[in-house]
Amino acid sequence: MTRPLLLASASPRRRELVAQLGLRFTVAPVDIDESPRPGEGPGALVSRLSRAKAEAALSAADPPQWVLGADTVVAVGQEILGKPGDAAAAAAMLRRLSGRVHTVYSGLYLAHTAFSGHGRTVRTRVWMRELGDSEITAYVETGEPLGKAGAYAIQGRAAAFVRCIAGSYSNVVGLPLFELDAIMRGLPDPPGQV
Repeated sequence: MTRPLLLASASPRRRELVAQLGLRFTVAPVDIDESPRPGEGPGALVSRLSRAKAEAALSAADPPQWVLGADTVVAVGQEILGKPGDAAAAAAMLRRLSGRVHTVYSGLYLAHTAFSGHGRTVRTRVWMRELGDSEITAYVETGEPLGKAGAYAIQGRAAAFVRCIAGSYSNVVGLPLFELDAIMRGLPDPPGQV
């Protein structure tokens, strides 16, 4: 695919995932308030944030191009677990997920100045096995949970914690590739681009 893409994310995982699709892209992280609004559920949150990120990056894009905004959260029911701020918060999140089913939500939004935006929200259910306190402590000490929604990385050491999933694996990593590819294949080419 020759269409260039601007990725409105600082996440190294998202960069790796976009690269897996063979897309040409540049990175332009944006800084927006990611706090949930009162009564906002996880699906609505990631949908709103992915669009806000794409539109913020689009306003600074030169020349105009397709801009991808994405956001991912982990939720137990409607309780949103974002990125832990420190080791204690990471351990608390892992205790909350231990032995439970949770859902990973990701929002994707592609924006362009010349076209209407395209958004999608993806959900994956994850079954995590029971974790002992010593396992949680040892995992948190690796530093891997910091900066990860829900305090774990399924592509890292926490793969041993996940019994099974229903849905997109790449969504749990941080970007649902099947859905991104489907959207990208259906996008029109902007004027003057091939």
